[in-house]
Amino acid sequence: MTQVDYWNHNVHYQPLILNAVPPGCGPALDVGCGDGLLACRLAGRCGSVTGIDSDARMITLARKRAEGSPGQLTFAEADFLAHPMAEASFDFVCANTSLHHMDFEAALAAMSRLLRPGGRLAVVGLAANGSAWDWLVGAAGVPAGQFYRTVRERGNPGAPVKDPDMTWSEVRSAARRVLPGVLWRRHLLWRYSLRWRKPG
Repeated sequence: MTQVDYWNHNVHYQPLILNAVPPGCGPALDVGCGDGLLACRLAGRCGSVTGIDSDARMITLARKRAEGSPGQLTFAEADFLAHPMAEASFDFVCANTSLHHMDFEAALAAMSRLLRPGGRLAVVGLAANGSAWDWLVGAAGVPAGQFYRTVRERGNPGAPVKDPDMTWSEVRSAARRVLPGVLWRRHLLWRYSLRWRKPG
């Protein structure tokens, strides 16, 4: 496994975020950037990328990964909800499996404020099972997960782990409340995605 080339469930869904980047994207923000893998990939599609994460070790790994990478990359070790950033300053804001570490609605609202009118938001996240249907849908991912583990080289950068508190339906309802018109989708490998365009 190289520093860049590894697979896990979070990395598996990075293309959902990368494909949501708007054409001609300028500044982008990766919330909860971890070891910087997604931020470095965004740098090939965006004019500049800022990654923010509260974990010091992750930011150290992200800065190391960014050495020699094309594009303009900046990393901040900070609490996203407390870190001052100018409103309407990004064309694209994203998060990959980090919002369950925060106040979910506050984080979505902050991401929305940071977007310029017409800017786009993309989130991949985790949720908790809250019903028998949730467990049934989740079970469908087991054979797929086993298959991918046999054909992909797994990697774990060691980011802090936290179980989600909100159920799938709670996440969907909260996202629709904060981001009217958001596209919510549940995916096979125990993830959901949100895609949204800021009006204007």
